[in-house]
Amino acid sequence: MSPRRTLRTLVEQKQGLVVPGAYDGVSARLVERAGFRAVYMTGYGTSASRLGLPDLGYAGLAEMADHARNLAAAVTIPLIADADTGYGNALGVRRTVQAYERAGVAALHIEDQVAPKRCGHMHGHKVVERGEFAGKIRAAAEARTDPDLLIIARTDAISAVGFDEALRRGEAAAKAGADVLFIEAPRDEAQVEQVARSFDTPLLYNYATGGRSPLLPFASLRTLGYAVIILPVDTLLVATRAMAEFLREVRARDDVRALTDRYLPFGEFNDLIGATEQIALAERYGGERDA
Repeated sequence: MSPRRTLRTLVEQKQGLVVPGAYDGVSARLVERAGFRAVYMTGYGTSASRLGLPDLGYAGLAEMADHARNLAAAVTIPLIADADTGYGNALGVRRTVQAYERAGVAALHIEDQVAPKRCGHMHGHKVVERGEFAGKIRAAAEARTDPDLLIIARTDAISAVGFDEALRRGEAAAKAGADVLFIEAPRDEAQVEQVARSFDTPLLYNYATGGRSPLLPFASLRTLGYAVIILPVDTLLVATRAMAEFLREVRARDDVRALTDRYLPFGEFNDLIGATEQIALAERYGGERDA
């Protein structure tokens, strides 16, 4: 099956598919190497790693679509990608879906925040009118050419308006054609459970370490029927801490020889990025030397 069909099949099973986030091609390959069946392109991580800036709308459509293209090309497993607000009105959403589809993503999520957006686990969110949000989801569903491309509708209404409004927006998005609902940042276990009881449409849970939602055991989320569990920035936070500690020690020691246990072996890294395979291809295409 194609990556899109594979992901759609996994999502329809509603068995709590765990999808770690990736912020670049190397981290995406590590997710695949670890045996996960899909990978997530985090908007927070994209803005941080690519621009060195917070997730406040600095990364636009061109940068995000280009990043998605690189990540999708780096792996064979399906890629779920953050598409923020869709970068405009409903017409802008159509263009975004077309760009992401050409980039090779298997799913993308569109949210209802007012641009410029901000990370869902920050404060001060504002959302567009419910009808406008539903219109953007309808535009997204109609813009795809591959019916297996999943449209994920994300609402930040819990933070901006309230929990009841978030449920109503979920209903409106499902009617507009969303394949998956992403009710962002429920505040406690009771809200997590109520979201699960409220919808037949597959649900995505944002397992944001350090965020505003409870980090329930994966097994509990599966029991509730959540279809997808994303770990959006975990790889970025783990890698950043490891690099910061390494650099701090190099600075203090003025030497790296005592830190060799921190390194991934060079040969293993080359295997990860496909260097051996690419060199073999180069030699194959190089042809025989002239006599």
